[in-house]
Amino acid sequence: MRNNKSIAILGGGPMGLAFAYELNKLGYDISIFEADDRLGGMTSVFEFGDLKIERFYHFHTTSDTDYFQYLKELGIYDKLVWRNTKMSFFINGKLFPWGSLFSLLKFPYINFLDKFRYILHIFYSTNLANWKQLDKIDAISWLKKWLGPKSYSLFWRSLLDYKFYELKDNLSAAWIQSRIKRVAKSRDIFLKEKLSYLKGSSQLFLDAIEKNLINSNVRIHKSSPVKEVLVNNNTAKHIQLFDGRKFSFDQIISTIPTPFISNIFHGLPTDYYKKIQSIQNVGVVCLIYKIKGKFTDSFWLNINDSKMDIPGVIEYSNLNPLKHGILYIPYYMPITNILFNKKDEFFIKRTNNFLKSINPNFSDKQVLDVKVNRYKYAQPVCGKNFKNMLPNFKVDNIDNLFIGDTSFYYPEDRGISESIKFAKKMVKLHF
Repeated sequence: MRNNKSIAILGGGPMGLAFAYELNKLGYDISIFEADDRLGGMTSVFEFGDLKIERFYHFHTTSDTDYFQYLKELGIYDKLVWRNTKMSFFINGKLFPWGSLFSLLKFPYINFLDKFRYILHIFYSTNLANWKQLDKIDAISWLKKWLGPKSYSLFWRSLLDYKFYELKDNLSAAWIQSRIKRVAKSRDIFLKEKLSYLKGSSQLFLDAIEKNLINSNVRIHKSSPVKEVLVNNNTAKHIQLFDGRKFSFDQIISTIPTPFISNIFHGLPTDYYKKIQSIQNVGVVCLIYKIKGKFTDSFWLNINDSKMDIPGVIEYSNLNPLKHGILYIPYYMPITNILFNKKDEFFIKRTNNFLKSINPNFSDKQVLDVKVNRYKYAQPVCGKNFKNMLPNFKVDNIDNLFIGDTSFYYPEDRGISESIKFAKKMVKLHF
C-alpha cells in the first residue's frame, strides 16, 4: 500500500540507500539525490584496468548481521565468501606475524605480563555490555591503563598518530572499544581471524539494491548535487540543485557528511547548527596498487615505524583472491594538513619507498598500475563525551527534517552494516 507522503533522501551511500529501502517498504514516495555519478559513497566501485574494485577497502566481520540480512533479501547472500586471514606487524624494521595467540606469545618486545594484559583487554572490550562508561574517557589514557605504556607505544601510538594527528588526544575510549569488539567477534579463542568479502565486489550489492528500488518506483537522481535546502517557519520548504531544478517534498532526510550541512541547509536552529559544526572529520588519500604476485601473506599489515606516516597496508587480494595482487595504502589526515593536497606523484613516490622498506624484495617491476582516490570526510573524529555532543537525528523544532551521517551511530565505527542498522532504527522510531 502506497503512502501519500513524499520523502527526499540526500546521499546515495549505504545509509541513504538503506533509508530508501526501508521507507519504500512502508509505502512512502522516495527520491534519492546523489552528487556523484554512481551510488555507494565510500563503498562505490571504479574500473581499475580489467578489475572492478572498491575505491576504498571493505571487508565484513561475523557481526555485520544487518548487511547479511539485506544480502539475503536481495538474493545475493550466496555470493558472500568467508576466509581465514592473516595479520602482521612491521615494527623496528622487522615484519612479525600477528593476529593469533601463538604469534602474540612469540612476540619479542613485551614481557609475559604485558601479553596477558593485551589478551585481557581484548576479552574485556569484546564482552563489555555498557559502553557509555567509556564515553567520558579519552582513548589514549584508557589504552595505556590497560596495556601499559610500552604496549601502547608498540601497538597503538603510530596507528592513532597517523590517522588523527593533532586530533588524537581527545578520542573517545568508547569508539576504540567498539572497533576492537567488531574485529574480535570474528576471531576464535586462539585469536585467529575470519573475514568475508562479496564476490563481485560491493557493486553486486549496489546493483541489487538499486534494481530493487527502481522496480519499486523509487526515483534515483545521480550527478545531482544539492545546492540548497531552505528552512523557513519550522519547515524544510524545498530542495534546489546546482543545475537549477527545484523539488518540494513532505519530508527530507540528509545522509551526506555533516561538514556539507552548513553550506546547504539555511535556517537551522542555532544550537543544532553549532552541534553539527562541532563534528570533526579526517580525510584520506588512498593509494591502490595492482601488482604482480604477492607483497606479503597478510591481509592486514599494521605499521609502527617513525619513517612511515601510514598506519598500515591492506593486501586485499589475500582476502579476495584476484587475478593480480591488490594493495590499499591509506594516508589519513585532517584536510587542513599540508600533505592532503599534494599531487598524486608525491604519494606514489613516497609509498614506493615505504613498500621497499617493508619488503626489500619488492621492486618497481612488480607494479602494474596505481590509482589515487581521495575523500575529504572519510572518518568522523569521535571525542570524549561525543554522545552528548551529537545532535538529534530529527532536527530540533523543524517538523519534517532529519539529518544524520556515519558519526550518528557512535560508538560504532563507519561501515555498511552499521549504516543499515542505523537507518532501520531511525525508520522504526520516526516513521
